[in-house]
Amino acid sequence: MHKNKNITLFLHLLVWLVLFSMPYVLSYGASQEIERVIAHFWIPLGFYCIIFYSNYFSLIDRFLFTKKTLLFVVINLVMIAVFITLKEQIENNFFQEILKKPIKDDGNGPPFKMFLYIQMLSYMAPLLFSIAIKTTKRWVQTENERKEAAHIKLKSELQHLHYQLQPHFFFNSLNNIYAMVDLSPERAKTSIHSLSKLMRYMLYDTNEESVALSKEIDFMAKYIDLMKLRVSDKTLVNYSFPVNETGIKIAPLLFISLIENAFKHGVSGSKESTICINMVATSKTVLFTTENDNFPKKINDKSGSGIGLPNIEKRIELLYPNKSKFTTQVKDHRFIARLEIETD
Repeated sequence: MHKNKNITLFLHLLVWLVLFSMPYVLSYGASQEIERVIAHFWIPLGFYCIIFYSNYFSLIDRFLFTKKTLLFVVINLVMIAVFITLKEQIENNFFQEILKKPIKDDGNGPPFKMFLYIQMLSYMAPLLFSIAIKTTKRWVQTENERKEAAHIKLKSELQHLHYQLQPHFFFNSLNNIYAMVDLSPERAKTSIHSLSKLMRYMLYDTNEESVALSKEIDFMAKYIDLMKLRVSDKTLVNYSFPVNETGIKIAPLLFISLIENAFKHGVSGSKESTICINMVATSKTVLFTTENDNFPKKINDKSGSGIGLPNIEKRIELLYPNKSKFTTQVKDHRFIARLEIETD
């Protein structure tokens, strides 16, 4: 911020230095007295500076941006009229003799009214420039504040969804462990130990905006192994993940709800079933699919909170706008979920 202010100050000084040097740059005053340059150029430029900076630092903020447009116009018209009058008085009182000497006069000078209009327009220029610069600066600031507010809102919403997912995951996992306590205490103990590792990952490794895909794959594989402990031999679980390091980074915990959903709705206590989980990763996309037999839960079933799929839809909408595609369908009594994400 301090560096930007220094650059702005330097640019302002450079512009006015160029303007005050124009008579010499254009060789206008090569054979002309310095008094004529002061009278015709430097005095008006000094007044231009006053008009520009009084508006830039005070009048525009106090009157124009607060909708006091009439007062703003009146103040500037009075200021311009005063400066034009003051310029004439200075020329008459201090530079009268030198200005009487003609430089080149062919008798075709502009009439007085046109001269007055030109004077007014020349004094209007710094006013219009200050309005343009100040308005642009205000628009940029407003746009930055809007973007910052949108970014904060996005982060808050994503954080809420992230925190919402953690207890949902923990609740479902505890339900699964509870179901096997009476049937197999040893497997229940193993599950609790595995769950503690998974929760450690969720609590400490997923607070970043993105994680390595390999870490997410390791987490999902451990969770699937945990889920396999509770299902009977009637359920076949197949899963496939990329083996080699892909170098891809992705938002954490995007796929776990689909796996939870597959085990929640794809397992039956009396029928055989198959759960298939597959991920394919390229340099540009990650394609994740789950396919399971469809055994819809009853309305009074409290084995899950039902926030998994809506959570996924909302998160990918916020994290990967126009870069993701999520679809679900039931085909031949099997539920298929497909999530495709374009990575940077």
